[in-house]
Amino acid sequence: MKHLFRSLLAAALLLCAGQQQAEAQQMQLPPLPVDKNVRIGQLDNGLTYYIRHNHLPENRADFYIAQKVGSILEEPQQRGLAHFLEHMAFNGTKNFPGNDRGLGVIPWCETVGIKFGTNLNAYTSIDETVYNISNAPVDRPNVLDSCLLILHDWSNCILLQDDEIDKERGVIREEWRSRNSGIMRVYTDLSPVIYPGDKYADCMPIGSIDVINNFPYKDIRDYYHKWYRPDLQGIVIVGDIDVDAVEAKLRSIFADIPKPTDPAERVYFPVADNKEPIVAIGTDKEVDDPSIEVYFKQDATPDAEKNNVGYLASQYMLSLATSMLNARLSEIVQSANPPFNRAGCSYDNFFLAKTKEAFNIYASSKADGIEGALRTLLRETERARRFGFTESEYARARANYLQRLESAYNEREKTQHGAYVREYVRHFLDAEPIPGIEAEYAMINQLAPNIPVQGINMMMQQLVPDSNVVAIIACPEKEGLKYPTKEEVVALLKGMKSLDLQPYVDKVSDEPLMKEAPKGGSILSEKEGEIYGSTKLVLSNGVTVYVKKTDFKADEIRMKGTSLGGRSLFPDKDALNFSVMDDVVNAGGLGNFSKVDLTKVLAGKKVSVQAGTGATTENVFGTCSPKDFETLMQLTYLTFTAPRKDQEAFESYKSRLKAQLESAQANPLSSISDSLQKAMYGNHPRLVSLKPEMVDRIDYDRILEMYNDRFKDASDFTFYFVGNIDLETVRPLIAEYLGALPAIHRKETFKDTKMYIRKGAYKNEYAKEQQTPMATIVFLYSGKTPYNLKNNILLSYMTQVLNMVYTEEVREKESGTYGVNCFGSLQKFPKEELLLQIVFQTDPEKKDKLAGIVIDQLKKLAAEGPSDVHMQKVKEYMLKKYADNQKENAYWMNNLNDYFYYGGLDMTKGYTEMVNSITPQEIQKFAATLLKQGNEIEVTMTIPKE
Repeated sequence: MKHLFRSLLAAALLLCAGQQQAEAQQMQLPPLPVDKNVRIGQLDNGLTYYIRHNHLPENRADFYIAQKVGSILEEPQQRGLAHFLEHMAFNGTKNFPGNDRGLGVIPWCETVGIKFGTNLNAYTSIDETVYNISNAPVDRPNVLDSCLLILHDWSNCILLQDDEIDKERGVIREEWRSRNSGIMRVYTDLSPVIYPGDKYADCMPIGSIDVINNFPYKDIRDYYHKWYRPDLQGIVIVGDIDVDAVEAKLRSIFADIPKPTDPAERVYFPVADNKEPIVAIGTDKEVDDPSIEVYFKQDATPDAEKNNVGYLASQYMLSLATSMLNARLSEIVQSANPPFNRAGCSYDNFFLAKTKEAFNIYASSKADGIEGALRTLLRETERARRFGFTESEYARARANYLQRLESAYNEREKTQHGAYVREYVRHFLDAEPIPGIEAEYAMINQLAPNIPVQGINMMMQQLVPDSNVVAIIACPEKEGLKYPTKEEVVALLKGMKSLDLQPYVDKVSDEPLMKEAPKGGSILSEKEGEIYGSTKLVLSNGVTVYVKKTDFKADEIRMKGTSLGGRSLFPDKDALNFSVMDDVVNAGGLGNFSKVDLTKVLAGKKVSVQAGTGATTENVFGTCSPKDFETLMQLTYLTFTAPRKDQEAFESYKSRLKAQLESAQANPLSSISDSLQKAMYGNHPRLVSLKPEMVDRIDYDRILEMYNDRFKDASDFTFYFVGNIDLETVRPLIAEYLGALPAIHRKETFKDTKMYIRKGAYKNEYAKEQQTPMATIVFLYSGKTPYNLKNNILLSYMTQVLNMVYTEEVREKESGTYGVNCFGSLQKFPKEELLLQIVFQTDPEKKDKLAGIVIDQLKKLAAEGPSDVHMQKVKEYMLKKYADNQKENAYWMNNLNDYFYYGGLDMTKGYTEMVNSITPQEIQKFAATLLKQGNEIEVTMTIPKE
């Protein structure tokens, strides 16, 4: 099959340079530069490394080891051991021998604020395995050296002790149990059909549970010693570091890892071409989102052909083509009776395999709507292939692409470590180019204007070949539902080229967002040096504005406008309407522009505004680039004054919502939320559990009436702006637009709707049929607790300590669950209350024992308090997180909002001192006070008894 990249390249050169086609194909392309800010090297043993100094976040660094190995390399008796091995890397290495003795990777990392699951993690996929230590505090003694030592051990010194392997079997079983969803079972069953005779037919990373339960220790050690070796490993280190010093340390620490002798060849397994369409159809009782995917396979771009300007041009062209087709499909989704709930396209690896690429179109639909969804997908894809895209579509897509590139370029001095890490990992694993944003920005801005829409259209023809087509359909197994047969799908695929179609008509308005500026207000007063270094503006209509300028990001301004009232002011009888109000209003667009038209008129701009009503407030959220601030103000003005009624968009919303609710009923876990809400609030009239039959009762006119009531008076709104905002520039725009917002100067606050959490003890255990037997257990503890800084800190300590305890006692010692998760919240309004939630999933046979352990450990905390070790680990993480937050716009936005919402409560003042002062006795008392109030809810979903 003709390689797509070469076809695109010839087309691009032919159109851009006027070359003859043969000459264009043979033309030698200039290579792309390699980012000059990253040092790339290789040790004698074959290990590759990437090291870069980057100053954000300060005093932090990310450490990754990427391995060109994954589940595709397993032998049949090793199915699942690549993923199992990833787990074992955290259970004992040469220099970090044991978690149970406090000497393991996890315990050491947590002593310096590197939290397991948040900053310390890994993943295993088909062709790669990647481990990470992120946001490590390298200003602390020995942290950098220890992180390098962990990478060293992951590379070559994982212990794989018998007892640790046996303990981990249970954890893997529970991970499998929690992830063995209906769609995962369908994909696993269909893989042999999708990849007939290929290695990818049986390579899902979770593997075989029979293997997990019974493999001899030798099998995992064989896999480890065969494949974890330096010639297949890449170290990536980015952070606030001295590159020379880190390189020297790395060379020293990794020098003892031997170069492999006679290593096994790392084969990248091919995927066969198919002349006739492959159709794979699967059903499962728990598939909750009927879906169709069609892949048009292409030969993968060889690594050797990626590092040149032509590849960069081809990626640009692919991005523009998929963007334009996605926009068309999105328009169809907004129609009154859409054939699908969502739809899109992309260009990437072919399903599981990276040795084939594919243009992919996909959609989800109503349970009985798969055939209609497929017909529409194929029709629109063929329309784009046959007639191409229009000049106006291309202009918008190009403007959006260049805007994103410009934003990345503007942020080049503010980029955080993780962005560079991801680039270098992909360079090592897939040879993706890393020219650096400066070079990429310059080259794309030269290329883009010289690639006409005809080039994209020629490429679109290459994306949809006559052969190498694969269709995958996944549907709920439900009596009475009829799905297309394989023969019917094949007929639809083969009939694409003969469809009777007309070119797409791009309906574009040249109308401006606002025909004329509003009659603005004025700034009555301005005061610098307000809370958190902000400047306070009071406008003539009563609107109050706080502006905090930061230099954390070059291309970001965040906005929030808020006032008191929210849903609490609506009567109980409108519970259904206000439960969906935000989505319904958003579907209609603004002013004279539908939601679809709004995306067109905003092409090339980095700006968004969204309105919403909370329980006690109405809010407007926004973000923009500094250059798009006036558009932000215009959208905000329209959000208050011109929400648009669009009956067709409303009908589309109802159709999709009903389909989603019907599909969700197939998933047993969907019942947990309903059961939990019922347990917490009983039959409170404001509690809405949406069901399909309720959708037609939603009252559009009433929703607009309620929305307009909440936003007809801006006089009690307070706006916050945080980011790279120049007050001199924005002051007149704030006065013009925010000062013109309607004001009737009513005095109001929120109401207490008496929606309180149930008091006393309550237990609900119910059974539900599940394809994979599983128990889901939720504990809720609530009680009166004053809202202040100290109690918020105590709550954070308590939940983090409990997460550590449960990891040790339930996951590690009992091998009983993939994880127990604790969440806490403390609210002030309408009354002060604390809520602690503990959730886990397990084998139904173990649920009672593990639930007992969960409760006992909570009671133990309330009786004895946390250990000094746990206290120190939590403190380190909280102090590190607090230091990092100081350079985040979102953090300061939240603090500004909270300061005024909570009546002048400063949640930053004395934070560090408070965290340092907390004692185990205070946490013990905090937990005991909660439990003494006796409010405990337990909801358990399990399986029916035989």
